[in-house]
Amino acid sequence: MIASKKIKEIAKAIQPNVIANRRHIHQHPELSFNEFETQKFVEEQLKTIGITNIVRMANTGVVALIKGKNPDKKTIGLRGDMDALPIDEKNKTDYISKNIGVMHACGHDVHTSSLLGAAAILFQLKDEFEGTIKLIFQPGEEKLPGGASLLIKDGVLKNPEVKNMIGQHVMPLLPVGKVGFREGLYMASTDELYVKVIGKGGHGAMPQLNIDPVLIAAHIITSLQQIVSRNASPIIPSVLSFGKVIANGATNVIPNEVYMEGTFRTLDETWRSEAHIKMKRMAEMIAESMGGKCEFEIRKGYPFLKNDIELTKRAKKYAIEYLGDENVVDLDIWMAAEDFSYYSQELPACFYRLGTRNEECGITSSVHTPTFDIDENALEIGTGLMAWIAINELAS
Repeated sequence: MIASKKIKEIAKAIQPNVIANRRHIHQHPELSFNEFETQKFVEEQLKTIGITNIVRMANTGVVALIKGKNPDKKTIGLRGDMDALPIDEKNKTDYISKNIGVMHACGHDVHTSSLLGAAAILFQLKDEFEGTIKLIFQPGEEKLPGGASLLIKDGVLKNPEVKNMIGQHVMPLLPVGKVGFREGLYMASTDELYVKVIGKGGHGAMPQLNIDPVLIAAHIITSLQQIVSRNASPIIPSVLSFGKVIANGATNVIPNEVYMEGTFRTLDETWRSEAHIKMKRMAEMIAESMGGKCEFEIRKGYPFLKNDIELTKRAKKYAIEYLGDENVVDLDIWMAAEDFSYYSQELPACFYRLGTRNEECGITSSVHTPTFDIDENALEIGTGLMAWIAINELAS
């Protein structure tokens, strides 16, 4: 069996290159399903490592194989996502985004560079393990329908068939040096809500002549919260939030329409379907009862993410062996969503968290913010641990 010390030595040796790759990707972010230059960069780096078994999938995705001894024994999938967010970066680093209005604010530059680093370790050790590693550089995690779903449709889990899937994601709440795991249900499903409330606008001083869509919208938002508080089982986590409300009137002008956007998240598919029906019906009936009309569109997003219990137990054990028990923590349920969930619905999967926080250096910003950054010491852990988990899982 390959010793963890050997993997740590390689991870330390390649750390400067992993940092350089991360900074290059961070400087050149691309939005979901437009990762054309990132795709080329990943392919170039894989070829530099010596990996030539490379294909493109889902338009801007990259999939590559590292074959060890007896490659047909088992195949493990390792996933890193590549897309960035429409955020204008406010950091003052030397590697700030060069694409104005686009930023790697969710750590996908870390995921891609870490997977490239893990690939370099695994390729160097390919004659010392049995089985095959499938490297999956995924597009479009941040945008429906999710790059994972497209890759699965394109056959990423076949030829060779992937038995288990491993993914890691940055977590700025965890200090650098630590990683986190959770068995079973971990992250929520996510649905997008697009609502138009139609009334009859007019002068604000003569409400009796109007059908006020602002008032109708207010009633809808308030009443829909009852779907969560009074219809969902208290043991099923559910979140309903509206983050966008546009009523384009004025101090004395009631508009004709109000437009709203929101999100609904939960961890139970049966309740999810029931809630869709209840929300739509309630909004439409409230609007009708007040003389207006409501158009309620639900765009079904990612399913909930479940970590396979046995695989996650093993991965956590490998992490303890690699980092020490004091550096491996248990995670709570997280109501954010991730399209890695599509893999978890298809086969045993483990999605764990990589600590990136360093309060002494002021690296504390959350993901999806203009000042998000990481302590780059996390990259050495991210590359080595992923390689270590993959090698051990092939041997299990």
